[in-house]
Amino acid sequence: MSVKTDVNPALAGSVHCHTYAWAGSFAGQSPLRSTIANPLNEDRLRTAIASHLAAAGMQPGSGQVDCLVGYGIGSRNVISPGYGPYAGWGWGWGWGWGWGYGWGWDEPYYYREGIIAVDLYEAKSHQAFWHASVDQDLHGASGAEAEKKINAAVAAIFMKYPPVAPKS
Repeated sequence: MSVKTDVNPALAGSVHCHTYAWAGSFAGQSPLRSTIANPLNEDRLRTAIASHLAAAGMQPGSGQVDCLVGYGIGSRNVISPGYGPYAGWGWGWGWGWGWGYGWGWDEPYYYREGIIAVDLYEAKSHQAFWHASVDQDLHGASGAEAEKKINAAVAAIFMKYPPVAPKS
């Protein structure tokens, strides 16, 4: 899985997360609830994140904590524009195989893009210092299948932890 990360270099080197709290949830009447296909997947995601945070030496806290943990899970439909002219080998009706010019798929391509993301914030300032996401579509996934996909996505995300500030 391809993980995308972003780091706030001003904070990444100075924030030390020993304790954490959740930045929120999508429970209740949150407008974000509609982006989650299955509310049980949110629980599966929180469990997977908590497991990886514990492995990194972070424990859930109460009261004042070092870091806040946010997350995202959902999907959206994406429209990719059609392709244009091409040159290469192919089959032409009436001409057989050969080299030539033509057009590729010239209509838009529709697909579902899934996302699982984890964000870490400094608790005192509420400023984000790390974001990581991976494309993982959970549309229609439930039970053991959903848990397997979520665990794989979170494992891939935490392979990029701790955050490394980009070099100037």
